[in-house]
Amino acid sequence: MKQILSTIFTFLLFTKITSAQTIELGTWNILNFKYEHSKKISFFAETQLRSLKFYSNFHYYEYKGGINYKVNKDVKLTLGSGSYQTYKEGGNFVLPKNNDEFRLWPQLILLQSIGSLKIEQRYRAEFRFAKNGYRNRFRYRLGISYPFGKEKNGDKPYQISISDEIFFTDNEPFFERNRLLFAFNYKHSQTTTFQIGYLHQFDYKINDETGRDFLVIGCYYDIPKKSTSK
Repeated sequence: MKQILSTIFTFLLFTKITSAQTIELGTWNILNFKYEHSKKISFFAETQLRSLKFYSNFHYYEYKGGINYKVNKDVKLTLGSGSYQTYKEGGNFVLPKNNDEFRLWPQLILLQSIGSLKIEQRYRAEFRFAKNGYRNRFRYRLGISYPFGKEKNGDKPYQISISDEIFFTDNEPFFERNRLLFAFNYKHSQTTTFQIGYLHQFDYKINDETGRDFLVIGCYYDIPKKSTSK
């Protein structure tokens, strides 16, 4: 069953990537750090860099950070903030910018397991301070993942996942964006996880980013605690 699911996912991923080459597949790069202060509290920092062509026509970057509070094994609260910069199309970081924005965002994550499947629901409210004024936005993401492989140190090294996220506001036309992601994760060690995926983004009449197809490359690093033993 695991081999079948892995084969199906790999086929879908590379089929999408191959077909997207005719529409100039962009890149979506993620570098994430997390530090677990205690069983309840952790801190994170993340930066992203995106391009509208394959490592060309860079048009977007962001950096953000925040704090997570684990209510229990199935509920997590987050408070984050960051800077989000979008440039015009046609080259690398073309001026003037389409958007220069600071965001503050509370978030709720609900987790559930059905057999080997992991289900995640993410609710986020964004308070957005931009050059064009203040705006609100609300996001909901539903994700399903399947970890597999020989378990080591309590974790399985591989994971396939699919998620879909919708973006909407409290002003017309209300609906702003839909973001669909297929991803494969490899947990290289206790501290490092790599991700590769395909993301399709559809935008409806907004200019803070451009909807396209992207190759996603991510690296997630858990900062280990210093040992207190001598």
